[in-house]
Amino acid sequence: MIGRITGKLIEKQPPQLLVDINGIGYEVEAPMSTFYKLPATGNTVVLLTHLVVREDAHLLYGFSSHNERDLFRTLIKISGVGAKMALTILSGVSTEEFISYVQHGDIASLTRLPGVGKKTAERLIVEMRDKLGSLETLGDVTASLPADPETPEASPVEQAVKALISLGYKPTEASKMVRAAALEATETEEIIRLSLKSSLNRR
Repeated sequence: MIGRITGKLIEKQPPQLLVDINGIGYEVEAPMSTFYKLPATGNTVVLLTHLVVREDAHLLYGFSSHNERDLFRTLIKISGVGAKMALTILSGVSTEEFISYVQHGDIASLTRLPGVGKKTAERLIVEMRDKLGSLETLGDVTASLPADPETPEASPVEQAVKALISLGYKPTEASKMVRAAALEATETEEIIRLSLKSSLNRR
């Protein structure tokens, strides 16, 4: 099991990033909660990781804190919740918010996350309640460094749309969300953050 990596951040295009470790590039998928805290490309990044081994691929997931990784590991043990949905949940709400939703049986808030229907929300509440005690707030392990100017392969709007689609939003919905958020922000991560916030606030 690969539990932690330290290396140079080469690329970041939500939800994927590329980390160079001694000349080898590791592709890592991470929730937006981790992306918001990444340094600029070219800087050193430290990530807690979880390796998923499948017949057709070895997938590495990265997190900025023990709490995020612990929640991810707990979520993927729930029937019907895979790694993609777990990343979507972590991208849409903080660990503290998710715990609050489960403790209060807040099905409405959970179903506002893409891909989470009523039955899945009910299952999360029932199966997660007994597991919440194992989630401890241990803080972040990544340094929040000032971002340097960089030239992305695609525009921030295009990257944001792609990220939302990968999180489970439909292309038309993702485009609409991003267009609205882009009126208030110019950086990819901030556009995504505002888009997710707007989506979760809708009732």
